[in-house]
Amino acid sequence: MSDPASPRVYPMRLYGDPVLRRKAKPLQATDLLTVPGFEPQTVRQVADTMLETMFEAHGVGLAAPQIGLPVRMFVAVEYEDDEEENEGQEKPLKSRVLRDFVMLNPVLKVIDKKKDRSYQEGCLSIPGIYEEGVPRARAVQVSYTDLDGVSRVIEADDFLARVFQHEADHLDGVLFLDRLPAEVTEDYRKELLAIQQKSRTFLNDLAAHERQRKAGL
Repeated sequence: MSDPASPRVYPMRLYGDPVLRRKAKPLQATDLLTVPGFEPQTVRQVADTMLETMFEAHGVGLAAPQIGLPVRMFVAVEYEDDEEENEGQEKPLKSRVLRDFVMLNPVLKVIDKKKDRSYQEGCLSIPGIYEEGVPRARAVQVSYTDLDGVSRVIEADDFLARVFQHEADHLDGVLFLDRLPAEVTEDYRKELLAIQQKSRTFLNDLAAHERQRKAGL
C-alpha cells in the first residue's frame, strides 16, 4: 500500500469491515477528505477516483463507506441498456455512460411505493454474490448537493431508482442482503466467511501501513 496524493483507484472495503455498518456523517463540498491509506484530497478528487474505482470493478454505483470513508456521498452511473447491466460483465463500461452522478448528503423520498423485485442485485463489497427479489421502491426522488455545493433534486424509476436506493442504504450501514430473508445470507455462509477473511487481512495490512507511516518508515 502506498501514500500517493491522487490514487488511480481505491481498495474496496469488503463484507465484514466495520465501516460498512457505520452510519455515515454529512459533509460539505469544500471539505478535505482522508481515505485511509492516502493523503487528504478534495471531495471532487475523491469523487473522481471513486468513479474510476467503480468502473474498474464493473459497477453501477459506489458509496463512500465502501472505500473506508464514512461520509454521506455516493457516485452512480446510468448506462445505455442499464436494465441488462450486470456488475460482473467484462465489457468496458465508460463508452456506455449516459449520465454520471455524484451525490453529497442525499435524501431519498419514495414517489412510487409499489415494490419492484425483478432485478438481480449485487454489491462490490460482497463480490460474487447476486440475488433477485430485493424489494425496492419503483420510483424515488433524491435531494442532494453536487460538487459545486448546489442543491439539486432528481427523480428516478426502475433500475436507476434501485441503484440510488442501494447506494443510499450504504450510508446507513445497510447491505442488500439485509433486505432479503435471513436464510439467503445463511445459504452464502461459506462465501461470506471467505470474504470476511479477505477483509480482515486487508484491515491488518492497512493498520501495519499506518503504523509504519506514523513512524516515518
